[in-house]
Amino acid sequence: MSRKLVERTQTGVRLEKSLLKVLKGLAEYCDLSLGDLLEGIVLHGFEGKAPFSSETQAAIADLKKIYHCDLSAADSHQLREANE
Repeated sequence: MSRKLVERTQTGVRLEKSLLKVLKGLAEYCDLSLGDLLEGIVLHGFEGKAPFSSETQAAIADLKKIYHCDLSAADSHQLREANE
């Protein structure tokens, strides 16, 4: 499979602090940059595919414990800023 040529851009995305720590840890675990990890998650999601193997999901569970991230899919679109 040939690698596609893309143009990337910087973004100022704001994320919940513990969630970002888990994502950074997962990127390290997968030997990817944070951007590459996020691109993979999004591209899998766009096709309705699960982005993670059971082994990677176990690593995510461990990282969530380490970084005290208790968020789940049920929290999606329900978060509010602490200073609101």
